[in-house]
Amino acid sequence: MTTSGNPEERRRFRRILFDAPMRISEGEKSFETTLLDLSLKGALVVCPPNWNGQPDQSVELDIKLGDTETRIRMQASVAHIGEGAIGFRCNTIDMESITHLRRLVELNTGDAELLERELEALA
Repeated sequence: MTTSGNPEERRRFRRILFDAPMRISEGEKSFETTLLDLSLKGALVVCPPNWNGQPDQSVELDIKLGDTETRIRMQASVAHIGEGAIGFRCNTIDMESITHLRRLVELNTGDAELLERELEALA
């Protein structure tokens, strides 16, 4: 996928570096991989071996946070595929997952005002 301009200028949501195990599911298939970074609007993950997804393909992301009980789950679509990494755009997320994600972003940005602006931009 080709885009123009500086990606940092286009990006409205602060990304946080977060290394965590996760799973990409598409129908009956699932792929274990690693999360690279996360925002309120999407995720960047290591491209798993044998994964052959396409731009705009719908998937489910299941991200494990620390212990195996706490997770962020979202329905997402492939935004871009790069060398060794896949960018996903969050389409829908349940209340429990967005609560975990919000807290994670808040802890990592240290700026509650910035977080509120990003949440307002989602509306």
